[in-house]
Amino acid sequence: MKITVNGVDRVVEFEADTPLLWVIRDELKLKGTKFGCGKGLCGACTVHLNGAPIRSCITPLSVVAGQSITTIEGLGSEDKLHPLQESWVEFNVPQCGYCQSGQLMSASALLATNASPTDADIDSAMSGNACRCGTYPRIKAAIHHAADNLKQQ
Repeated sequence: MKITVNGVDRVVEFEADTPLLWVIRDELKLKGTKFGCGKGLCGACTVHLNGAPIRSCITPLSVVAGQSITTIEGLGSEDKLHPLQESWVEFNVPQCGYCQSGQLMSASALLATNASPTDADIDSAMSGNACRCGTYPRIKAAIHHAADNLKQQ
């Protein structure tokens, strides 16, 4: 089955019902996308499918065949962090860090479609991402800051 991950065309051989998460982690060795609940509820496994956030733990490989997937490793570049990643560092968002790749992927999808999100917009877009450490106020502040920085670019 052919998929494009972080701009690279890949051919993977798995059963069609294999969750995308296992292909990303086990076959492609991209370990930034995390397994959390396995039911699509916590958001730790969030990646982009054609720019939209999806839960890779419940998305079968057959659904993504021939399409473009972006993982946390593809959010920035080797020489430059994405503005959200920069804001995450500046606002000291992560504590344990486990949920952060999913948080960043959901936040980047929001900013790709809404350059000036309100608090309510952020709450709605991020509602499927759980953070056991409770860094939600810092997440929201970092998203607002990144949005401002993206407008200036």
